[in-house]
Amino acid sequence: QVQLVESGGGLVQAGGSLRVSCAASRSILSINAMNWYRQAPGKQRELVAGITSRGIMSYANSVKGRFTVSRDNAKNTVYLQMNSLKPEDTAVYYCNAQLDAIRNYWGQGTQVTVSS
Repeated sequence: QVQLVESGGGLVQAGGSLRVSCAASRSILSINAMNWYRQAPGKQRELVAGITSRGIMSYANSVKGRFTVSRDNAKNTVYLQMNSLKPEDTAVYYCNAQLDAIRNYWGQGTQVTVSS
């Protein structure tokens, strides 16, 4: 099992930057993949970015070139650096830990609001 705590959300103007963090209660190297999802009002939750235990990163097309996922193994923390933010990036951002094909854990979410 793993507990996840997100932080760093907030309000930012379009074009600005924000970094959200996800602290895990266990070594993230023991977790198959750490992912960031987001859910905007009235929309389905979507995968934004992810990083595997081997350090392989992936991104949704909508955020490529603007968002960067990274990790600090010593702190068991994963980050999502968001640059050139757009109003359509407004959502609750959730951290997800995929231990294996069956076990998934979620954080409580952090609100990111981008004003135009």
